[in-house]
Amino acid sequence: MNSVATSLSAVNAPSKGAIWTGRVITTLVVLFLAFDGITKVIKDPHVLSAMADLVFPVSTIVAIGTVLLVCTLLYAIPQTSVLGAILLTAHLGGAVAVQVRVGHPLFESSFPIIFGVLVWLGVYLREPRLRALVPLRTQSN
Repeated sequence: MNSVATSLSAVNAPSKGAIWTGRVITTLVVLFLAFDGITKVIKDPHVLSAMADLVFPVSTIVAIGTVLLVCTLLYAIPQTSVLGAILLTAHLGGAVAVQVRVGHPLFESSFPIIFGVLVWLGVYLREPRLRALVPLRTQSN
């Protein structure tokens, strides 16, 4: 690694508190999304009802759940967490579009956005390379 890359990683190195906060957020996100994906794959009656409300055919539910589980697995593995976050962002963007399309209230439409922020916050807090790519700037006098 060259000296510039070494300097960047040292400057952007997360604190222990940030790393643990990122791990906790990531764990909560993974648990929620795994639960969501599993309930789709097993065709839980509540999911069938919700998907009918969203005008999704029953034949698509297992595929949607499987895609969600694969994306969540990629997100849970540290070496592929950024790729997983990108794929989950796409999935959650589709969820926003569906919620808006059927005319659900603001909270239901914005919940996937909030969740997407948590997906990225979990990675950002524990990944120095992402901090180097997307630095948060502080005001200096």
